[in-house]
Amino acid sequence: MPPLTWTIKPFADLTLAELYALLQLRSAVFVVEQTCAFQDIDGQDQAACHLLGYTETGTLAAYARLFDAGLSYPEASIGRVAVSPAWRRYGFGRALLHQAIGALETRFGAQPIQIGAQLYLQTFYESFGFRQHGPMYLEDDIKHIHMLRA
Repeated sequence: MPPLTWTIKPFADLTLAELYALLQLRSAVFVVEQTCAFQDIDGQDQAACHLLGYTETGTLAAYARLFDAGLSYPEASIGRVAVSPAWRRYGFGRALLHQAIGALETRFGAQPIQIGAQLYLQTFYESFGFRQHGPMYLEDDIKHIHMLRA
């Protein structure tokens, strides 16, 4: 697996180039690849910490946003989990989740973490200790489930 360099920043500390890159990656994955027209810029980015994983050439390959408890869910949460299509099959999704869980614990202390996961990724998230927490629901015509890591 090629190495990634990780950085985490609150919204106010993102550079314009970092903000552009993360919005471009989210759009490529959640809007274009998943053919899903939705309001990605949802007013929550300002409250999030942004986890960015860069390749050796400075390309943003992996991204997630992190929230302390009470901001997105009653528990701490991880959202907008994305790996660039060009950088899949290198294990970056696993590395991203490992970094995200560690960053939440470092910043906000060990606590339960909730996610809204696409249903097809249930087994992936279960490998990190997440368990289904409620029934399947549709979000933007994509099957999702809430998952909790206690």
